[in-house]
Amino acid sequence: MSFSGEVKEELAKHVSQARHCQIAELAMILVCCAGVRKDEKNAPELQIHAENNAVLRKCFTLLKKTFNINTDAFETYIEQQGKAGYYQFSLTKEQGAERVLTAVKWEKDESGFLEHQETVSPLLIKNGCCRRAALRGAYLTIGSMSNPQRSYHLEFVCTSEKQAEQLCMILNGFEVEAKTIMRKKYEVVYVKEGAAIVDLLNIMEAHVSLMNLENLRILKDISNTVNRRVNCEAANIAKTVNAATRQVEDIELIKEKKGISALPENLRQAANLRLEYPEAALSELAQMMDPPIGKSGMNHRLRKLSEIAEELRGRKS
Repeated sequence: MSFSGEVKEELAKHVSQARHCQIAELAMILVCCAGVRKDEKNAPELQIHAENNAVLRKCFTLLKKTFNINTDAFETYIEQQGKAGYYQFSLTKEQGAERVLTAVKWEKDESGFLEHQETVSPLLIKNGCCRRAALRGAYLTIGSMSNPQRSYHLEFVCTSEKQAEQLCMILNGFEVEAKTIMRKKYEVVYVKEGAAIVDLLNIMEAHVSLMNLENLRILKDISNTVNRRVNCEAANIAKTVNAATRQVEDIELIKEKKGISALPENLRQAANLRLEYPEAALSELAQMMDPPIGKSGMNHRLRKLSEIAEELRGRKS
């Protein structure tokens, strides 16, 4: 199961104790994946459909606890040729559809028929706990998350601009920075930062998933730190080797054109040490000098040797 699926499984099992939070979460689920139609008697029939069975299981739980409606027998699986199938169940007026829709504050149209709402009624999400519950319902139905081992990206795929605006408002209320982007015909609300996604999991009370994500983030940070250090060490080694190679070439030129014996004592000693120990670091060469000198002093002498070699090259040209 993907990490996103694990989060949904955890949220599907989390049920708020307060009835108002249960209604807020159910309201968000119905806004995101439910519709209402007239049955043969022109009565409202609520239809809930989702690709993830966890959504329907959560609906069953909320309907049972909040309205004492037993819906287990009403679930069906719809197969689609060339497309992913989905789960669906219907709730008739006799089974409590109108009672549920009234509780989640779906409004009636001009004919007096309850119609689908684009957003959750603000009256249902006045409290912080209810907004947390609504976010759980939103993630269950229209939320997804990338593999955190690769990148940090969590999103909600909304069917309308109003729905996206409401989700952004709820997230911003919890100080989670969310942005929107148009993708085909959908408004996508997304969160990119790893820390912000951790905060969001905490807000939705997906604590197990939060700890798993934190563990992955720690391992990822350690791996990145090690890679940076290895790359830095490799770059330093390459830089040292290249510098030493140039220094040896310069000294060999001086030896051929002028002779090392013609150099002052301090430069002659530095040149002989570099030829004898071509792979040694500057600090090591500095300690081999008689008497020992500092790293900067050794660097100065080798730079003087390079300047002499450049003069000899200039004369040759």
